[in-house]
Amino acid sequence: MNTIYKLITIVALTLAMTLSSCDEVDELLTFTFNNETNFTIENQTETDVPFDIPTPDITTNSSQEFKNNNTASDLVKEINLNQMTLTITSPDDFTFSFLKSLQIYISTDEEDETEIAYKDDIPEDATSIEMETHGDKDLSPYVKGDTYDLRFEAVIRKVITQDVTIKAEMEYKVRADPL
Repeated sequence: MNTIYKLITIVALTLAMTLSSCDEVDELLTFTFNNETNFTIENQTETDVPFDIPTPDITTNSSQEFKNNNTASDLVKEINLNQMTLTITSPDDFTFSFLKSLQIYISTDEEDETEIAYKDDIPEDATSIEMETHGDKDLSPYVKGDTYDLRFEAVIRKVITQDVTIKAEMEYKVRADPL
């Protein structure tokens, strides 16, 4: 009987150590990296009508990030948008009072467009906003390449008579196998 208890204890301890080790390995293969871009909303006279905001192609540094974290593009399992922050950089005294809502889409030459973030009922007194992200959406086909495109679709709450420059900062969470 004593042997059975010892065997059960050994099996339980081995199982606990194995599960703990899996969490540690998974954590070692998970890292984040950042991208950012600036875009300008030109003066607008129409309100409550969606319009697109042009943005430049975003160059990723993903290959270097993968290398720095001992993995490679072909070993990436999943990339998710963890966080996206928009901050008005010009004019200095401007808030998001002019902006009612915003949807953000990602695409590449090879991949169709998909929504990655949005914000409805944007606070009028904010100079910086945290976007709601689709954090469970796998963006690896978009972010593993050299560049990707973002399309911003905005609805203006009130007329703006000057251009507004906004910085978009994105944090991506990567899960990958090691080299």
